[in-house]
Order: sequence, then structure tokens, then C-alpha cells
Amino acid sequence: MSEVITEYRNENTKDIDILSTIDMVKKMNDEDKLVALAVEEASEEIAQAIDLIAKQFLKGGRLFYFGAGTSGRLGILDASECPPTFSVEPSMVQGIIAGGENAIRNAAEGAEDNFEQGKEDAKVLTDKDVAVVISASGNPKYLLGVLAYAEEIGAKTIGITCNSKGRIAEEAGLVICAEVGPEVIAGSSRLKAGTAQKMILNMLTTGSMIKIGKTYENFMIDLKAVNEKLKDRAIRIVAQIAEVQHSDALAALLKCDWEIKTAIISLTMDLDVDKSREELKKHCVFMIKLMKSKKSV
Repeated sequence: MSEVITEYRNENTKDIDILSTIDMVKKMNDEDKLVALAVEEASEEIAQAIDLIAKQFLKGGRLFYFGAGTSGRLGILDASECPPTFSVEPSMVQGIIAGGENAIRNAAEGAEDNFEQGKEDAKVLTDKDVAVVISASGNPKYLLGVLAYAEEIGAKTIGITCNSKGRIAEEAGLVICAEVGPEVIAGSSRLKAGTAQKMILNMLTTGSMIKIGKTYENFMIDLKAVNEKLKDRAIRIVAQIAEVQHSDALAALLKCDWEIKTAIISLTMDLDVDKSREELKKHCVFMIKLMKSKKSV
């Protein structure tokens, strides 16, 4: 068995059980401050992963997260946020956890040791897809099964881990390793390791969606306005980008069923809804930049 850093005892927190509550909190926070620095060390690999995922998206590929326990749940969480944030189909980014649906809410600790189940679960992959395996220790046999099947069919693979000596660091095509060091409570990788994984997943989906045109500047122009908060956000986005009053933005959004990009093109180019949709199909979000530049001349 390879060395597992996350199982080490943290010398800084040996006295955590006798500290006052405020000192306990401060000590945990001090450890958490190390997480962003560890993620920063992996910036180059994260950037490479973003470019790889975006490239596969543009080929019609999908992104799959595979993990056990905390890592699996984090993958499901990140995947579930993509449809409302970027208006993509739920199938485009998916999270799969060792042990199946029941493991989302209930511990299924033995599931991570099942190599064959990993291979079976990975059969959702095609050669256009990207399989991201997530594990603090980097050793679950379940994930090695996923990687084995992905290699068989030619799918791209990325490993996210906190242990450079783990098995997935040897098997994945691209490895993102954020070595956060021993946990506050030895072996409790839902803490610093989990935080690092969440930060990296945030970057992977956000970065790849930016790359394929799902934002304009730092506006969320493909969000689904399905509640009052999001409708208010949509109005503000259209008003700011198209440089119109909120009332005009609302009117445009109502005409096009709350499609933000369509509303912006309609306002900036003075087109009806159908024509605006046609223009977007031809030029995607780059049309918005073009029309804004013409408007300012």
C-alpha cells in the first residue's frame, strides 16, 4: 500500500481536544488557510485540465466525475450546479459515486474497494468524454476500475488527489495534486482535502464553461431564470450589457422566454426574437461583443 499523507497525525492539532472552543476554531482556520496555497501549487495542471475539458465539450463530449464518499458527493454537487448556472443539459456534466444513489446520503465505505464496479460504472463513457476521478488518498480500487475502462475505450482521464504517491497519480492521464498535509483530525479527509477538491472542481467547470462561451465578461449569460432571484439577476445582466433601463430589459426577456443572450441581441441589434436566435446560432456569444463594439462607435 502506498503512503497516505491524509492518514498522518497533524502535529499542530494534537491538543485540539483540550482547547477552548474559540481556539479550536482558530486552529482549524489556520489549517484551512493552507488549502488555497496547496491548490495554487497545482495551477498549471488545473489550467491544462480546463483546456482539455473545453476541447472535449466542443467535440460533443461530456464530463464525468467519479468518487467515493466525500469525493463522490463533491462531484455530484458540482455537476448538479451546471444546468442552472450555464443552461447545459444535465447529461453534459455528471457525478457518479461508488455505491450508487444510496451512497449520496449514507456511508458506503466498502464501495471504494470494488474495482469491477468501477469498470461497470465507467461504461457510461465514450471516447469523446472526460473521466475525472477524485480521491484524497488516491488509492480506491473503484477509481482504478474507472481508469482501466476509460483507457480501454480511449476516454480522457484526470485525477484529482491530495497524495502524489497514490495509485491514481500513476494511472490518470493528467494529475492534479493538492497536497494539503495531515488533517486536523487524522484521516478525516472531508476537511482540508475536501475543501481543496471543491476548489478544484469549481475551477474545472467554471473555467471550461467560460472557454466554450457560457459567459460574457464575468456575467452568467446562460443561467436559467427559474425563480425570482434569478429573474432579477437576468434583468440586471441584460440591462448592464445592453445598456438599457431595467424596464426595457424585463420587456425583452419576457418576449424571449427569459433567454438572456437572445434579449441582449434583440436590444443591441434591434431585432425580433426569432431573428436574434438565428444570429446567436451563427455566432454564439461573440455576437454580443461585436454588437456592443458597434454600438459604442
